[in-house]
Amino acid sequence: MKRRAFLGAVASTAVLAGCAPEHRIDGGFTGIDVARGHALRDGRLQPDRAPDVMRSTRVVIAGGGIAGLAAARALRLAGIDDFVLLELEDTAGGNSRGGAVNGIACPLGAHYLPVPGEDAHEVQDLLEELGLRRRVAGRWEYDERHLCHSPQERLYFRGEWQDGLLPVQGVGEATLAQYRQFSQRVQALRHEARFAIPTLRAPGAPLLLSLDALSFQAWLDREGFTDEHLRWYLDYCCRDDYGAGMAHVSAWAGLHYFASRHGFHAPGDDNAERDAVLTWPEGNAWLMRRLADPLGERLKTGHAVTRIAETRGGVEIDAFDAATRSRIRWRAERCIVALPVFIASRVVENPPGALTRAGSLIRHSPWLVANIHVREPLADRPGAAPSWDNVLYGTRGLGYVDARHQSLDPTPRATVLSWYRPLGPSAFDGDDGRRQLLDRPWTGWRDELVAELSVAHPDLPALATRIDITRYGHAMAIPSPGLLRQIGAPERVRAGRLAFAHADWSGYSIFEEAFTRGHLAA
Repeated sequence: MKRRAFLGAVASTAVLAGCAPEHRIDGGFTGIDVARGHALRDGRLQPDRAPDVMRSTRVVIAGGGIAGLAAARALRLAGIDDFVLLELEDTAGGNSRGGAVNGIACPLGAHYLPVPGEDAHEVQDLLEELGLRRRVAGRWEYDERHLCHSPQERLYFRGEWQDGLLPVQGVGEATLAQYRQFSQRVQALRHEARFAIPTLRAPGAPLLLSLDALSFQAWLDREGFTDEHLRWYLDYCCRDDYGAGMAHVSAWAGLHYFASRHGFHAPGDDNAERDAVLTWPEGNAWLMRRLADPLGERLKTGHAVTRIAETRGGVEIDAFDAATRSRIRWRAERCIVALPVFIASRVVENPPGALTRAGSLIRHSPWLVANIHVREPLADRPGAAPSWDNVLYGTRGLGYVDARHQSLDPTPRATVLSWYRPLGPSAFDGDDGRRQLLDRPWTGWRDELVAELSVAHPDLPALATRIDITRYGHAMAIPSPGLLRQIGAPERVRAGRLAFAHADWSGYSIFEEAFTRGHLAA
């Protein structure tokens, strides 16, 4: 039996056998009000009832994820303060929310931001504003306190930890040769076409559209990349970035992961440049809070937008206030629709064709994030030292990040480990990931993650004290084959007095895409 299959079987067998911890571990579901979102979906928020309150403002921003927060910042920078931002959940931030377990800050979703390239100049401006980036002697430098500390990442492979996530420990020459060949192929493609983040800075060239037309797995088959270790790594990258396996994302998306940044580097490449990333104990919530805090009363959380309609003199936006159980109608000059496309296409009256098309085409991957409080550091297997990002080869989960990795205090103490589990279609999960996410009890997820991580950390069941789990039913858009051609990844999407802003319009979900589209919409 291959190592990948063996590890998966071990974890599955342990869970099915009732591999519950020997002592009580507190916890439960937290972070997202699933019932509130489903009430909006099912029309149970009284959309046909007359409004209880009428209010007016110049601009309404519908949706408080990173796109909506970026739009609010851009309005403020332009001197426009007469606006409100309406957010469904009790905190803004979308996938960039953060929390704490037993007083230790941790991410509830996205946990890092790669140092942005020149195409993402809106994001660069934000980082400069926040003091994370400054020019020194004519060169841009980033505050090292916020860059990921070393060691950055490691892989549990063949019974021990190794540096980096590409399997190298004891692999054969044929595997290393395929690593080199793939690196050369990525580099050649970077010269043939422009890959950019955000994608709207790279027009749909014929080569990109041809890569978009087939799956990444089919492209690897065609190109002769058959090595199991290379394919495991590439599939892991797809599940990490897009929430779905390489058979379900386009070749454009699979290659974009590498070609839009620093390429793919085979072992022994002396010119390899590891991507620098910015990270914080609470993940991207550090950025989210600095975008949300200046809004004050203009940020209305717990407000579910149920209707957006253009009128002869402006826009009407109806929202259900979960705290007061009242329906509020906002009248505005304009509305920035920073909602996922599947929601926007339902609440916008007479939606434009581009929105209807995108809403019908884009599929979203469910995700689960579990934050595990351990009362002391875990014992370690041989090999590379504990890192920020710790991945186990061949498992369903994507590994874990350590919330205390950025701490300057070396004293061993309690920490929180954030474990990520994508549930989009892949070799591990079928098309019922969302149902599995919603139907499986908290204890089932607890047992799966404990069994999986115990392969590398047998003392985890004894040291874990609490596990808080956050569920995202529609966490991120999946860049499936043909999506780039069909939605076009336009620079701006407008219709009358409405401007649309969300990472969905790029076909996949990362901070740079959401932030840029929110900024441009404003």
